[in-house]
Amino acid sequence: MFRNVLGSVVALVGAAAAVQSPFQRWYQNRLGRDYRVQDLFDGITGVSSSVMASILLPFLFAALVTLVGVVLRSRWVVALAGLIVLGFTVLWMVRQGQAADGLSVDSDGSGLRWGVAQALAGGVLLLLGALVMSGRPRRAERTGRTAEPYPVPQADHPDTWPPTQEPGPSAQTSPGPEPEADPYTGPGRHRAPRDDEDTAQHPVQYPDEGEQHGSDRYRPPHP
Repeated sequence: MFRNVLGSVVALVGAAAAVQSPFQRWYQNRLGRDYRVQDLFDGITGVSSSVMASILLPFLFAALVTLVGVVLRSRWVVALAGLIVLGFTVLWMVRQGQAADGLSVDSDGSGLRWGVAQALAGGVLLLLGALVMSGRPRRAERTGRTAEPYPVPQADHPDTWPPTQEPGPSAQTSPGPEPEADPYTGPGRHRAPRDDEDTAQHPVQYPDEGEQHGSDRYRPPHP
């Protein structure tokens, strides 16, 4: 975040310097806004130019590109703006050198002036701002997750839940688990089933045949 802010400030300063440079003297006493854009391709002439048709026009376009790059936090867009400023400045220097049979910086104020240096400095600051910026974070970094959080299952091993094991030869032929032995061998080992639990606790006693005819066991009903 800090790098984006610092790089944006440096880039905006460079764009402002490039836009303000045509209002300075570029060669001898001639202002940069007096050079027409078409003179950069056809050759430098003495014809004066309007402000919006001068070399200021590509610098304004570079400033607009810089604003877009800062808003989008795009390093490449800001770098493109710097290349536009440097490209048109170097192209002017080539055309002016052809028209004046060379370029020079003299102490008496002739030759290249401050406006050219300011334009070059603006282009360098734009490239420096693009270098300082960290750019927009990737989608995986914003979400804090990887693009593929889980491994993709292979075709021969489909992902199933719950995990299952296909029956193979060993699974089909292997015997089942043996029953565990009862560790208790004392009395009462064999208990009655749960359904017969009440019967086992309270067994039904049937009288013997002899007892059925006994006097104490059988009494005739009263008439």
